[in-house]
Amino acid sequence: MEYSVIIAAGGSGTRMKSDVPKQFIEVFGKPVIFYSIEKFLNFSSQIRIIVVLPQNMIDLWKSYCEKFYFFDKIEVAIGGKTRFHSVFNGVQMLNDNGVVAIHDAARPLVSVDTIKKALEVASSIGNAVPAISINDSLRIVENSYNFRIDREKIKIIQTPQCFSIDVIKRAYQQPYNEFFTDDASVVENMGIKINLIEGNRENFKVTTESDIKLLKYYLSMQD
Repeated sequence: MEYSVIIAAGGSGTRMKSDVPKQFIEVFGKPVIFYSIEKFLNFSSQIRIIVVLPQNMIDLWKSYCEKFYFFDKIEVAIGGKTRFHSVFNGVQMLNDNGVVAIHDAARPLVSVDTIKKALEVASSIGNAVPAISINDSLRIVENSYNFRIDREKIKIIQTPQCFSIDVIKRAYQQPYNEFFTDDASVVENMGIKINLIEGNRENFKVTTESDIKLLKYYLSMQD
């Protein structure tokens, strides 16, 4: 089975209050995105890697690749105006067969086990999306009222979201819809059932300054 991964790296540093996009913030001397990429290389050194970047980040990307000797291993697609359009550009570079993982660059703590499980399940039944349960109590607010929600029915969705390439190519031929919040929602819009698998809890998305502190903690624990 041929495996590929599209790394969506179009985020900005707005909520991070940083001049550098969050995926390029250096943690222990290495940008966040490189930790994400390394997890897939740890899964398989043969996996095809496509990074989707905004046009204005290409030079920065090349400078990091030269510094860390990554450039010759990784292909680059140019991002679009939304995540949907960015992933679309990455999908166009895929071969016709195999399975693709689509992963957020700012999720550097995905486990190799989660990657392996997601790709294997997608290889078998067409798609797999990692998810974890919620530990907190939840309430929904409607006007001046609020109501308890059964947390057993709620899941936190992660990446990599994995799909057979023929499915993801058909899915991304659909017109853009503002309700497409992730790749699973794009595929689901074709009437395809999404298969959830267990993710790993530390696979959070680096978004705020406190997330960087948490990332440093987890990385120090791994060492």
